[in-house]
Amino acid sequence: MKRLTLPITAALTAAAGLLLTACGDGGRDDNSKANDRIVGAATGDSKTSASPSTSNAADRPKITLPGDLTDTFESWTTGDAPKDAVLQDVAKRVDATNYAITQGNPDLPALTFYYSGGALADAQDWVESLMKDGYSITGVNRYYNAKVDVFDSASAGVVYCEDQSRAFAKDRKTSKVYKTEVNDDSYVMYSTRLEKTTQGVWQTTELTSARGHKSCTP
Repeated sequence: MKRLTLPITAALTAAAGLLLTACGDGGRDDNSKANDRIVGAATGDSKTSASPSTSNAADRPKITLPGDLTDTFESWTTGDAPKDAVLQDVAKRVDATNYAITQGNPDLPALTFYYSGGALADAQDWVESLMKDGYSITGVNRYYNAKVDVFDSASAGVVYCEDQSRAFAKDRKTSKVYKTEVNDDSYVMYSTRLEKTTQGVWQTTELTSARGHKSCTP
């Protein structure tokens, strides 16, 4: 069974690409079959926690993951307020994606809140394809090794890893869970570019991924 990963856009801009020097570049990873592990495709405090709380004044959509799905974010704070604001919205974007998958709703307001541009179109297409194929997601997604760079007051980049070893695809009708063996492909590196809205929300505008990248594998 093939693994799944969120569809991605082209490479980041040159500025965001500076983040990738130590990690390598992210190639397109868009396997289409939905019969394996799904990416939701999101780290201070070394404890594992749920999504960090957000502090700016934007009227944020409510995101409540189902009881059989958990997103955890390890050491997802830096102590630097601007960087932490970026990381908070990356975590919320991850939750929004996984929530949309479980709801089978590509038009979920949380997606348009935390995505824009090509990244939004890709995310919506991905959620719709999984919905049509009859799959959801279950288990635990662990996000870690986040590296953030704030380029200026309105743009930033984040590179982070995901551990999918305990997250699996689930049939919507039968609730059958498709478990797979753990290997290097269970770990994914993401590279993102974000832009800040006038409401103070860091929206993901570009997203690339590299499955089995050495910076994320144990």
